[in-house]
Amino acid sequence: QVQVVESGGGLVQAGGSLRLSCTASRMNFAFYDMGWFRQVPGTEREGISYISASGNITHYADSVKGRFTIARDNAKNTQYLQMNSLKPEDTALYYCVIGSRGGTWSSRFQWNYWGQGTQVTISS
Repeated sequence: QVQVVESGGGLVQAGGSLRLSCTASRMNFAFYDMGWFRQVPGTEREGISYISASGNITHYADSVKGRFTIARDNAKNTQYLQMNSLKPEDTALYYCVIGSRGGTWSSRFQWNYWGQGTQVTISS
């Protein structure tokens, strides 16, 4: 059973930074593309970032472009989301996703594996 675990969430003031991490077990990490979604209660999950298996291709939602950076270290079976210039509207539960089915990366229906989420709260 594949296990995906996020960490690094927390409470920070607006303008601050956080780095989320995601590890996965029982899989050949380097073979899979990955990404991050987030969800505010009462709304749909929003795809915010994508990284290809090699790390050469990345995508970002407009809402985070220029502030967030996705990266991966295949040797450590870990992907990261560096979040800078955080805003109160970034408050959400953040999910790591692994293994797309080849469709639109920002669609929540395209991903095989999900973590349980890590809460990010930004105070104004």
